[in-house]
Amino acid sequence: MSRPATSATSTAATPAQLWTRARGAALVIALVLIGGIALATVRSTDSHGALDPRSADPKGSRAVAELLRSRGVTVTLATTLDEATSATGSGSGSTLLVATPDLLTDTQQSALLRAIRNSGGRTVLVGAGRSSLPILAPAVTSATSIPVENRTPDCTLTAATRAGSAELGGERYVTDPAGPADTCYPADGLPTLVRLPGPGTTDTVLIGSPDILHNDRLDQQGNASLALQLLGSRPHLVWYLPSLTDASATADTPDDDTTGNFLALIPSGWLWGTLQLAIAALLAAIWRARRLGPLVTERLPVALRASEATEGRARLYRKANARDRAASVLRGATRTRLAPLLGVPAQAAHSSDLLLPALSARLPDTTADPRTLLFGPAPADDTALIRLADQLDALEREVRTS
Repeated sequence: MSRPATSATSTAATPAQLWTRARGAALVIALVLIGGIALATVRSTDSHGALDPRSADPKGSRAVAELLRSRGVTVTLATTLDEATSATGSGSGSTLLVATPDLLTDTQQSALLRAIRNSGGRTVLVGAGRSSLPILAPAVTSATSIPVENRTPDCTLTAATRAGSAELGGERYVTDPAGPADTCYPADGLPTLVRLPGPGTTDTVLIGSPDILHNDRLDQQGNASLALQLLGSRPHLVWYLPSLTDASATADTPDDDTTGNFLALIPSGWLWGTLQLAIAALLAAIWRARRLGPLVTERLPVALRASEATEGRARLYRKANARDRAASVLRGATRTRLAPLLGVPAQAAHSSDLLLPALSARLPDTTADPRTLLFGPAPADDTALIRLADQLDALEREVRTS
C-alpha cells in the first residue's frame, strides 16, 4: 500500500506580502519619476533646448539673438519647413540658419534647397554632415569630426579675419582646392568653417560645430564677432529649428527613421539618466528577490531552548499560512516516536504499510482512525490543526500506556 500523497507546502508569498515587501522600492521610484516630471515641467517654461534663440540655457542661443536684434536684425523662429521657406522669401535681404540639417529628410532637404536658390540670400548650415551635405552642399564632403578648440582663421574671409581666433571644431569638410570656396579655421589640415559662393548674392556657410552660438561660449575668444558677422550680414534672419511636429518630416519617412530622429532630439543627459534608473531598478529587484526564495536550513550559531525554537517555527508557519507543512511536521514527529514503541524499524517509520498494521495490533480497539491521523490530508483551518495536534498526543499516550 503506497503512502497517501499530501498537498505541497505553500512557500510562495501572497500578493499582500509581495506588496508589503516591495512598497518601499515602489515609493522611491514613484518619487523619482514625479520629481523628474515636475522638474521637467518647471524647466520647460524657460528652456527650449540647444540652439534655440528663446533659450537662456548654456546651450541655448538667446544671447546671440538679442545681440542681433539690438543691431537691427529681425530674427524669426521657424520650426517647420513651410515656415522657414515662406519666411525666407525672395531677394537678398535674408539669412537662413538651419540648426540641425542632418535631421531633415531627403524630401525636406530638396525643398529647402529650392527655397535657398530662390532666396538670393545667405544660408548657414550648423553641423551639417554626411546626411545633408550631398543635397544641400554637394561640392563638399564630410571628414571625421574633431573636438572643439580655439583655432585661428588662417583664411582671407573678412568675417573670420575680423573675428580672429574662435572656438570651432566638430565636422570637418573636404572641398575642391581649385574651387572658389573660403576655408577657415583648419583642424589637422581640414577646415571647420567653409563659405561657398553661389550665383549673385547667394552663398552658403558651413559651420562644423554650434559652440560659437551657445550662450556659455559667446563671450569666449572671437565667437561673438564671428557669429554676428555670419548671421547679421542681412537685415532678416530666419532661425530654422527642425521639429518632429513638422508634417513634412513624416510624409515619406519610414517608422524607423522617425524613431531615430526622435531619439536624436532627446538630450543625451536624459538618455543616460533613464539608463541609470533602469540599472538601479534592476539591482533593487535582485536585492529584494533574494528575500523571496525558499527556506534554507542553517545551523544555529547559539543553543536555543526547544520551546523557543518550537514557538518561533510555529509563528513562521502561521505567518505563511502553512498548515499543511505544520501538520506534516507534527505527523512525522509522531510517527518517528511511535515506531520504536511498536517495534518498527526507524527507517520504516513513515511507511503506512508497516506502521499501521503494528499500530492496529497494539491498539485493536482504538476509536481514532490511525490512517487519517498519521497520513491524512492537511487541515482546512487552524482549529482543525489544533485538534489534529491534540489527537496525535492522545494517540501517542495511548500507545505508551497500552
